[in-house]
Amino acid sequence: MTSTSETGAVGTVPPPRASGTTSGARSGPPVTRKRSGRFGDGLLKGYVWLILAWLFLPIVVMIVFGFNDTQSKSNVTWQGFTLKWWGRLGDYPDLTVAVFNSLKIAVISVVITTVIGTFMGLALGRYRFRGQGATNLVLFAAIASPELVMGASLLSLFVSSGVQTGFVTVIIAHVLFSLSFVAITVRARVVGLDPSIEEAARDLGASTWVTFWRVTFPMILPGVVSGALLAFALSIDDFVITQFTSGSVQTFPLWIWGATRIGVPPQVNIIGTLIFAVGVVIAVVNTVTSRRRT
Repeated sequence: MTSTSETGAVGTVPPPRASGTTSGARSGPPVTRKRSGRFGDGLLKGYVWLILAWLFLPIVVMIVFGFNDTQSKSNVTWQGFTLKWWGRLGDYPDLTVAVFNSLKIAVISVVITTVIGTFMGLALGRYRFRGQGATNLVLFAAIASPELVMGASLLSLFVSSGVQTGFVTVIIAHVLFSLSFVAITVRARVVGLDPSIEEAARDLGASTWVTFWRVTFPMILPGVVSGALLAFALSIDDFVITQFTSGSVQTFPLWIWGATRIGVPPQVNIIGTLIFAVGVVIAVVNTVTSRRRT
């Protein structure tokens, strides 16, 4: 009886599966998913590199043709390597004046835009007030509206108001169309802040002004710098709105537009390369500083 029951009990136990078969059956799908995941990652990386190459190709061409040993006024065909144009940036005095005009307009407009846009971003990201939705709508509408429409509207405003177009009107125009970018950039930074840090500073006796300069401003500084760099790039590169509001003032983009009729000299490529290099250096410094603070 005992042996029979034990045999029956043993007989009811299902035979164990081979470990190799079990592991093999379970390892099949993960291997397939892993291979497909690697293929998808490689495809995505290749797509990203292709887009980056497409974006930077015009910049590479601009830099390369700054060393072109062209013998004509039109710098569109490669004729050899030379450094002579880097020592002849002053061959076109009107080009030098146009570049300095663009730099002055960009710096002044960026300072004004950054100050106003920073406080707008703080207000929109930190507080709730009547008309906040309308303010956001206006900011995004300014970004979405075509430059041609904005330039024509500003010209009509200045003419109807009896304002003579020139240096000041260009600055006003650049402040108006770049303000939205700074405000939205700063607001995005403010929304991500932890309010308890500022509350802790006030609990320790810091005034509102001290809290802003010692606590809030250092935390939003990367957003402020990013917005300022974006405003500078938009200002120094703008052609359409500047064309409507510049009057007799010549800027770098306007000079290039006029030079296309007879040929753009290599000095334009060199100046563009220098501006791009300065922007890259500032962006790298901003990125490194932000990482150290975080």
